[in-house]
Amino acid sequence: MATVFVGKPSRAERDPDDKLGPDTSTTSVNTVPPLGEPLNRKRFWFQKTKAYDPDAVATQPSVFDDPETSKQYHPPPEWENTHRFDPLARWTWREEFNVIRKVDFRIMVWTCIMFMALELDRANLGQALTDNFLPDLGLTTNDYNLGNTVFRFSFLCAELPSQLVSKWMGPDRWIPMQMSLWSIVASCQFFLAGRTSFLVCRCLLGILQGGFIPDVILYLSYFYKHHELTVRLAFFWTAMSISDILSSLLAYGILHMRGVEGHPGWRWLFLLEGLMTLIIGILAFLLMPAGPCQTASWFRGKNGWFTEREETIIVNRVLRDDPNKSDMHNRQPITFGLLWQSLKDFDLWPLYILGLTFQVPMIPPHQYLTLTLRQLGFDTFQTNLLVIPQTIGHIITMVAVAYLAEAFSQLTLIASLGQFWALPFLIYLNSVDTTNVSRWVIYTVITLLLIYPNAHPIQVGWNSRNSNTVRSRTVSAACYNMFVQVSAIIASNIYRADDAPRYKRGNRQLLGILCMNFMLYALVKSYYVFRNKQRDKKWNAMTHEERLHYLATTTDQGNKRLDFRFQH
Repeated sequence: MATVFVGKPSRAERDPDDKLGPDTSTTSVNTVPPLGEPLNRKRFWFQKTKAYDPDAVATQPSVFDDPETSKQYHPPPEWENTHRFDPLARWTWREEFNVIRKVDFRIMVWTCIMFMALELDRANLGQALTDNFLPDLGLTTNDYNLGNTVFRFSFLCAELPSQLVSKWMGPDRWIPMQMSLWSIVASCQFFLAGRTSFLVCRCLLGILQGGFIPDVILYLSYFYKHHELTVRLAFFWTAMSISDILSSLLAYGILHMRGVEGHPGWRWLFLLEGLMTLIIGILAFLLMPAGPCQTASWFRGKNGWFTEREETIIVNRVLRDDPNKSDMHNRQPITFGLLWQSLKDFDLWPLYILGLTFQVPMIPPHQYLTLTLRQLGFDTFQTNLLVIPQTIGHIITMVAVAYLAEAFSQLTLIASLGQFWALPFLIYLNSVDTTNVSRWVIYTVITLLLIYPNAHPIQVGWNSRNSNTVRSRTVSAACYNMFVQVSAIIASNIYRADDAPRYKRGNRQLLGILCMNFMLYALVKSYYVFRNKQRDKKWNAMTHEERLHYLATTTDQGNKRLDFRFQH
């Protein structure tokens, strides 16, 4: 949370070179343990860093260190982790890093596996296309576009309702239910008989899978600080790319089953991968705790995954980063009033608009990649292997920009790099007759285009930190992803059958949208800079006493508070 410190300036604020710890002018030195210094860890080879003492205090300054303001941020008694909240808690860097690694292993790894299951069941349609899926069912490429549109539309319609159900039931209950249900539908695609059954299954999959991603993002926010969440989300979407690679490898083997029991290989692909994800969905009931202090169960052990000390570190380090993460219980529902209050938060709409457009120039080439490779003369099995290099490259660039965004604290600039990356390749597709070029040249150009550094993890984390309340974060995560799904619907209808095989009209539209995105990123940056200047002007004009009175009496919430600053 970007919050302005409103109490008396600490000694560190008065003198940045002071190494003596926090100001103790209002409290005895013997009763307030010293705080630690910020640790700028090396993330890239070109960054300089000094050696640090792993046993030094890691607890960072926060609003809880000023007795005059601390009471305004204390978690309510009904919050599920209140019993572990302790503003005097101190821990070392060694303890903090050990806890983070443990959370990564226990929480993040399994979350990535669940996302891989989602991607396996929603993306295997691309592999099915290489096995004559469309001719077998009597479908055209326009029917394929319609199927993608139906799926995306159902997906986005389910986003917000699913998020509200998750907030009411708890993601540890709702997410496993979602996974089990959609896996059954995915397996039933074995029995597809034509256009109607194809569209019905795409609709059901969209309804059941919608909301999974924002549900997981809210869940992860219980365990990580904001800057940590951005990097973890990069690995989260890396899991999706890894799933695409595994899907291609699985498809290479499973599609060889064409003719078994008289069925085409794509039917076995849907059935077997659906059963695989059903197993993961069942395991999710056992491996998803409700929160950092609720990990004990018959399966996870009667003492849970974390010790009391580790729970204290997780809870307090997250609250010190964002005190508003305690403003709702993890099973507290969003009322209609809170929902409306979140929906009309205009300060988050610039990010929603980015979500609507930033991926559109890259989606059609990706959706049509397997079809394009088949049209270029590659066979079914070559095609499934040739899609792997762009997935690997995409993983590398996506993780790199997520680290860069946090290392340099430049969310807008780094997020826009993907647009610069795609520009020369889209210009090439618009200016060259691809029907008269070597198929390997076309393959290389499209592969390099799809390696673009995806800003999605950056923007999801950006949206989360600019929400600044659990209520707003719950709704905004769904809203942002709904706009992303709308972008996929738009993109799914850009390449049309009457424009094949060069898709000259479609590629011109992609290039135009890309150019528009440059302007949108600049406008979003300008907007948040302007909003912060407005806040600074009001806040700096207030005396210390006026600021304390504001904190004690204000009805402003979340990112509407004068002591909050937007990240950009």
